[in-house]
Amino acid sequence: MADRFFRNDLPDFVEEEEGAVTQSTLHHLLSLPYPKFSDKLLKAALELKGKVVKQTWMRSGPHLKDYTLYTGILGTAFLLFKAYQVTNNPADLAVCAEVIRACDRESQGSPFVTFICGRAGVCALGAVVAKEAGDEGLLNYYLSSFRAIKMPNDVPNELLYGRAGYLWACSFLNKHIGEGTIPSIYMSSIAEDIITDGKRLARKGSYPLMYEWFGERYWGAAHGLAGIMHILMDVNLESEDMEHVKATLNYMIQNRFPSGNYPSVEGDDTDCLVHWCHGAPGLSLTLTKAAEVFQDKQFLQAAEEAAEVVWKRGLLKRVGICHGVSGNAYIFLSLYRLTGNVKYLYRAKAFTCFLLDEADKLVAEGKMHGGDHPYSLFEGQAGMAYLFLDMTKSSLSGFPAYEF
Repeated sequence: MADRFFRNDLPDFVEEEEGAVTQSTLHHLLSLPYPKFSDKLLKAALELKGKVVKQTWMRSGPHLKDYTLYTGILGTAFLLFKAYQVTNNPADLAVCAEVIRACDRESQGSPFVTFICGRAGVCALGAVVAKEAGDEGLLNYYLSSFRAIKMPNDVPNELLYGRAGYLWACSFLNKHIGEGTIPSIYMSSIAEDIITDGKRLARKGSYPLMYEWFGERYWGAAHGLAGIMHILMDVNLESEDMEHVKATLNYMIQNRFPSGNYPSVEGDDTDCLVHWCHGAPGLSLTLTKAAEVFQDKQFLQAAEEAAEVVWKRGLLKRVGICHGVSGNAYIFLSLYRLTGNVKYLYRAKAFTCFLLDEADKLVAEGKMHGGDHPYSLFEGQAGMAYLFLDMTKSSLSGFPAYEF
């Protein structure tokens, strides 16, 4: 199990002090006052962003092999939009729009309907970027294209390829274009289908709601319960259905591992994965959201207990968002935004400093994995650049395509 992560030797806390005498470059970064730390991070983020754009867009141009947000070029567009939000550089917005146009061409006729791995992500991000650019014609085109997406009869319920991922795209549009862009009654009808499917499978066990992905009853954010419950909390559900969401989260808390980590699938007794996609990180984000939605302290306590697992075992030997250090840093940012506890901002800073100081060297030495798609948003360096940008304005941060 330990071969999946580096031992966390980071100090529990380091006071920020101008000109502090430190024993290493990592400790120097940890001691930097936040404004100076943010300046350093921003410089690193923009350099990394330029590298990602060069490797994923300038070399391929309109000839795309993968249009998705997860491992493809739409992830580069999402990173460019984040850079624009941080710096207001119009060049980033312009390139972002070009990338989305190429993704639009490539995704025509795609059977996939979600934000992260489907055409809904292209149309939703395209609409938001067009609005920001003041292009009403393009905005209407992307909104019309989004509304024309057909939901396959056999679509699953999970986040990456299913109904939950489509619902997240609807929420993204309502947040950034305006409430009612996608009517709540339409979203509620899709959520009802998800709830109905969850009840149907739950009759075969002792759980309130349950779902399958390729025959496995996943618990995590990418394919299972955590991701589906996370999205359902964005929808205007009937009170009975909200109680099913709440009861499902309680079921997961009651059946977690003694360590505080969570199984990747129902009935699995292997306590080894500490990723956003499987295990405590994804659950912590969902439980943090539940603490806010339900105003229930037990969910906050469970979220913080899951975050302790991430602090102990979350320095993964990968850089990315989905199953790497970059994604795990967001668990602390989420708790910081909710609680205001500076312990969590420090922990996010500590994971970020680890990446800034160590990642390139460790990848070069073969001790850390740069990702199967090394410049992508969810597996590679684009995700690391996104985290760096988010850390410059931590109060406005959010796990990409999950919180933000």
